[in-house]
Amino acid sequence: MAKKSMIEREKKRQKLVDQYAARRTALKAIISDQSKPVEERFKASLKLAQLPRNSSATRLHNRCQLTGRPHAYYRKLKVSRIMLRELGSNGEIPGLVKSSW
Repeated sequence: MAKKSMIEREKKRQKLVDQYAARRTALKAIISDQSKPVEERFKASLKLAQLPRNSSATRLHNRCQLTGRPHAYYRKLKVSRIMLRELGSNGEIPGLVKSSW
């Protein structure tokens, strides 16, 4: 089980990413548009820099939905390898069969 503080920090980051997503994409569109004047693009880059750091999607880290574990995360199932094995052994994931030899 991951620390509660880390799980809550990740939730806070996700909330900020969702909150500022539209604003960030609009500013990035202005910055990358070569037809706009240099001054306008520079002002947009300054505004982008003023946004909170945690509102950037690259600051997010994938975590297991059940335990909060950050490593060995399966994107498709949104769980860690340990929980995948446990859920598979219990028969809670359709189509998954734990093999042993």
